[in-house]
Amino acid sequence: MARSAKKTRLRVGFIGAGDIAELQMTKFASRPDVDLVAFTDLNEQSLEKSQASYPDAAIYTDYKRMLKQETLDAVSVCTPNRFHAEPTIAALKAGCHVLCEKPMAMTLTEGRRMAKAAAQANRQLVVAFQYRLDPRTQYLRRAFEEGAFGDVLFGRVQAMRRRGIPNWGVFGQKALSGGGPIIDIGVHVLEMAHYTMGSPQPVSASADMFTYLGNQPSGVIASPMAGWDYKTYDVEDLAVGRIRFDNGAVLHIECAFAAHIGERSLMNFQLMGSRGGATWEPTVIHTDEAGHMVNKQPAWLADTSFKAVFNRKIDSFVEQILYKGPCAVPVEDALKVQSMLSALYDSAQRNGKEVKVRL
Repeated sequence: MARSAKKTRLRVGFIGAGDIAELQMTKFASRPDVDLVAFTDLNEQSLEKSQASYPDAAIYTDYKRMLKQETLDAVSVCTPNRFHAEPTIAALKAGCHVLCEKPMAMTLTEGRRMAKAAAQANRQLVVAFQYRLDPRTQYLRRAFEEGAFGDVLFGRVQAMRRRGIPNWGVFGQKALSGGGPIIDIGVHVLEMAHYTMGSPQPVSASADMFTYLGNQPSGVIASPMAGWDYKTYDVEDLAVGRIRFDNGAVLHIECAFAAHIGERSLMNFQLMGSRGGATWEPTVIHTDEAGHMVNKQPAWLADTSFKAVFNRKIDSFVEQILYKGPCAVPVEDALKVQSMLSALYDSAQRNGKEVKVRL
């Protein structure tokens, strides 16, 4: 039975050994206090590739067998969204802490089950929302805490691609991914905007979603992601939504795999409050000072590259589990994000009708 070992090194196993897992493995393996013990995946090619890089690790095609035979402190779940809940719950019940890639789950019901399993097992469940650890997000969150924005009134979340329908994986299949750009790329920006504005309680949501390109052949438009599987594509290309919070704040969300916009891609959020506002990129606080309208920018920020931000979530997880460091993403916050995702998709199914957010 897998169990938490009281050692100075963290013994880690992986459920899912694909591309995201590879990135995680590289960072975990670079730490002197981590051992990569075992990997499991249904794809034998992925397992062979992982074993070639980490020959001392055991490989399995059945995660239940891995959890039974290996002594693990922690497990990273890097599977398609549909397979987040059950492996996470199994790992928690086996006595492992869990790092689960975003989104938390397919549905709020699954997320609740995962959180309950963590509480019952007295183990940590961390959802891999790395962008709340981005220096830009941390700067704006601290500004919020220091009152720079006053009461946040309105926010705008954008995760848009001009022609970026994934031509790999299962991102276009709702049964395996849960949805399209909102649950895939939008969840990152939604989460960090929600975190920056103090993680208020969502109370209602509405959304409209449109599919008009992904369900057609990619054609001759030059694109680095041309050649997607249009025959199995049944998620949204474009989604627009609105979320209301118990403190009166309103958040707009715009997400797209394919939209006719000027930028190749756009990932940003903006907040407006009673005393000031801000944009994430460029990182600027807009306020009034000395009788003038003033824009404030930090003179220096730590590395904001994808690799640096991605690696921070691994470091944060290890520090939390091995050295009792702070929890970067409390499970309560992850459930709020999941509740917003579920409500947005529910509203779209109801032709944009505003629905209550269930928590």
